Amino acid sequence: MIQQETEPGLVAAAVQGNRDAYGQLVRKYQDRLMTTVYHVVQDRADAEDVVQETFLRAFVHLRTFAGRSAFFTWLCRIALNLAIGEHRRRARISFRQAAESSPDEPVDRGDLPGDRLMREESLSQIQKALAALAPDQRAVLVLRTVEGLNYQEISQVLDLNVGTVRSRLHRARMQLRDLLQNADAA
Repeated sequence: MIQQETEPGLVAAAVQGNRDAYGQLVRKYQDRLMTTVYHVVQDRADAEDVVQETFLRAFVHLRTFAGRSAFFTWLCRIALNLAIGEHRRRARISFRQAAESSPDEPVDRGDLPGDRLMREESLSQIQKALAALAPDQRAVLVLRTVEGLNYQEISQVLDLNVGTVRSRLHRARMQLRDLLQNADAA
């Protein structure tokens, strides 16, 4: 088993057919990819399906990975294309399904009565607002905010110009702000 190799070494070994090397890449990135995809599709089961399909497709097409970007960037591009495509094929994901599939937040024993309820209400408003965004806007917002990718990395993942990334991110932030303000006013 390959233990301490660099990412390029693991990728090269996997291309040569070393399943242990590919397994290490999967273990290294599966949780991070799951988090990213979940924020886009808003459903745990769908996110798991997309992540699994991503790793299968990546394995099949591993020889096409040119190494011009990080391996995670390449995986993320595959996953987001799958997630956005799946979102377009299905009916809109209901807020109730997203809320039911999200993990419970641990209870902080130092909370005042009602603090946890307020946090849960805020989280549900954010999830609802995110679900209302178009998939392409949600993807850009998640990559920037959750994953912390810079504009150039996002442009590589989504195969967009940097200017397009900036404008989609701006529109997504403005729409999210409006949705949250409208939720507060209601």
